[in-house]
Amino acid sequence: MATAAVPTVNGKRKREDIRPVSGAKRPANQVAKQKVAKTHVDQTVTQTQAQDQPAESEAQRVTETNAKPTANSIKQPTQVTATATPAGEAVHVQIITGSYERILQGAAATIPRHLLEQPSGTNGVAEDQDDQSVTFSDTFLFAAHASAIRCLSISPSTESDWRYVATGSSDERINVYSVSTAPPNTSVNAKLPSLSSNQTAENPRNRSVGSLIHHDRAVTCLQFPAKGKLFSAAEDNTVAISRTRDWIMLSSIKAPIPKPQGRPSGDTAAPGQTPAGVNDFAIHPSQKLMLSVGRGERCLRLWNLMTGKKAGVLNFDRDLLSQVSEGKHSSGEGRNVLWAGDGESYVVGFERGAAIFGVDSQPRALIKPSPLTKLHCYRMMQSADGQEILAVSTEDGRVLFFDTTDTATGAAKGNLPICKCVAQLGGRAAGIVGRIKDFEVVELPTSVSSAQETALLVTASSDGAVRIWTVPRDLGKDTSAAQQTGRLLGTLETSNRIICLGAFVLDGKSGDAGAEEEEFGGFEEEDDEAASGEEEA
Repeated sequence: MATAAVPTVNGKRKREDIRPVSGAKRPANQVAKQKVAKTHVDQTVTQTQAQDQPAESEAQRVTETNAKPTANSIKQPTQVTATATPAGEAVHVQIITGSYERILQGAAATIPRHLLEQPSGTNGVAEDQDDQSVTFSDTFLFAAHASAIRCLSISPSTESDWRYVATGSSDERINVYSVSTAPPNTSVNAKLPSLSSNQTAENPRNRSVGSLIHHDRAVTCLQFPAKGKLFSAAEDNTVAISRTRDWIMLSSIKAPIPKPQGRPSGDTAAPGQTPAGVNDFAIHPSQKLMLSVGRGERCLRLWNLMTGKKAGVLNFDRDLLSQVSEGKHSSGEGRNVLWAGDGESYVVGFERGAAIFGVDSQPRALIKPSPLTKLHCYRMMQSADGQEILAVSTEDGRVLFFDTTDTATGAAKGNLPICKCVAQLGGRAAGIVGRIKDFEVVELPTSVSSAQETALLVTASSDGAVRIWTVPRDLGKDTSAAQQTGRLLGTLETSNRIICLGAFVLDGKSGDAGAEEEEFGGFEEEDDEAASGEEEA
């Protein structure tokens, strides 16, 4: 029997053939409208007995109309939006993870608002109740690179309903993706295929934009200081600056290759070669200065972004390295660097400790975990009184919170003071022993009543678990010793060895699926206009 040919345009299916598939979720909403209409008709029959026959014909007409929905009723945007929790009662957070398995996975967490308004406990474990659980919906899954994904960065929030996500890998490529900021439109009654035992909420805005080849070695660090610029560092000792309007590399900052010092160390150094590369960089809040730390060198470099040239070098003396637990056989290289929010100080992280420097490049205090363990990720968090708290993830599954303004305790005479650890999250007390490779502090919207008192943390462990915590902002104000803090809201098992993580609040607008597809068709033109406006400003 002959089959009907599918109409095509330039080898592609027409949009009319795709829209019925994207609208598969709408009949669930129409069934709800049928019940409301039928209830209204039954009430009319009860109140007016003299109009039994007209009411019966009216009910029959409504039933027949709903049984055959028209094209106009399918195109209504209100019929597409169907979330498990009303928008006013939940906060949606987009979580993006990169792993050794070369997979870039995105999942949207729906957090009931009453969970955020409850005070955080001290045992690190949330109550096991069905009505208080956090639900996850897989939003995308990309086989992003040919090698492990080592870093990722998310562009800042704008008025647009999408953000850029850049990923860097050992395959020397930088992949760029467009991710929607709209909450997931997963139907309550629909049981869709799953990637990790959760619901799946697809969005046509989540797609790949392209790849950048600006480096000759593995990419180590990425950062969006603004929507219009992307900074990337790699093991070729360069920091590239790209423009997001057309993804052209504007300039490249070249760091000197370190001199050989004894036997090479590091997993990327070939036999007989010296380990090289930029471990991390941090851009000043004014976007005029940049700090960088490199592999195989015991120094910190300061760069002038206005001229693209080196502005100074700060060598780490032997006394400072010994105080941050960098022994004789350690590399002594800086592994992380982070500016404070006010730009008046910065943190240089080593393998088992960190040092806080002022703008005069003089060390002020030390960060040392107890018991001693490796440190992985550094983030700044605002406290209840407006001060900044330094959060650090460790090898033994903890997140330590240090008050950088409290440096009253000193290790010994002549040594730098040690910052006070005001609280800790996770660890053996919470049943977490695997290393926390990366984490993110998510700023809650102002509509949440406890947004000023509670911080939301998303942690990623190497065992593939992504956990969402709430942490009070008044840490260590009433206690003299570090105590267990935070409350675990939910856990997502990704089954991947996670290396990097990013998260942000889904505060965009969700509309008709066909309208989203048409708008994304002109994505590049809209991006050009927005970027041009930023340059003119």
